[in-house]
Amino acid sequence: MHNWLEPKYLAWLEQGFFVTLMLSACAASCATPLGFLLAVARTASSKPGGAVARAAALYVFVVRNSPLLVQLLFWYFGVAAVLPSDWMTWLNTPHMATPGPLTLRWPTFELFAGWVGLTCYTTAFIGEEFLAGMRGVSRAQWHAAAALGLGRYATLRHVILPQALRIATPPLVGQYMNVIKNSSLTMAIGVGELSYMSRQVDTESFRTFQAFGTATVFYVLAIAIIEVALVLWQRAGVRGLQRGRA
Repeated sequence: MHNWLEPKYLAWLEQGFFVTLMLSACAASCATPLGFLLAVARTASSKPGGAVARAAALYVFVVRNSPLLVQLLFWYFGVAAVLPSDWMTWLNTPHMATPGPLTLRWPTFELFAGWVGLTCYTTAFIGEEFLAGMRGVSRAQWHAAAALGLGRYATLRHVILPQALRIATPPLVGQYMNVIKNSSLTMAIGVGELSYMSRQVDTESFRTFQAFGTATVFYVLAIAIIEVALVLWQRAGVRGLQRGRA
């Protein structure tokens, strides 16, 4: 017990875990609707829509075939180099608002760059999962909707997407797990997430096993919660389907 971490170091790891969860939740929340729009763009078939589809496909190709670490470094160093100095000064200056009992703080530029980079990277993968789900719906569904007089977007909304979402949910959940794991790379640009704080604890306390072992437990706990949520959602869907057939 004497060799375990002091409360100070545990507090550092807890703080890093909170940043990891917050960063992952923000990235996943933004990447999900963006990925959906990306998937819809990939299915465009008209002449102007064809250009949109090609642009969306190019975005996916570039993002999926370049390392996340390089993209994070681009958003942190590359964007900082082209933004006006006044903007960078504002971004690096602490800002705070207190609406009522809440205290809202503007994130540091490191956290902001990590969020944008992680969101852009995850959007490409989530878009592919949505696209796979949409392609998993039989073409007969499109023809049946057209026979009923539904337009393209009405067909997407009422016929295709409900089925595609059920198909895409398990791989989407897998992408949300990946967001949590990928967030560890933001330590390279100075984001104080769990891996970064683990390294800080290790550097100061020289308790490598305890620091990274505790961090591993936190990561596994977060992933396990997502997996349990998926299982519960699937069971609820099965029960609802069974009640509908009864």
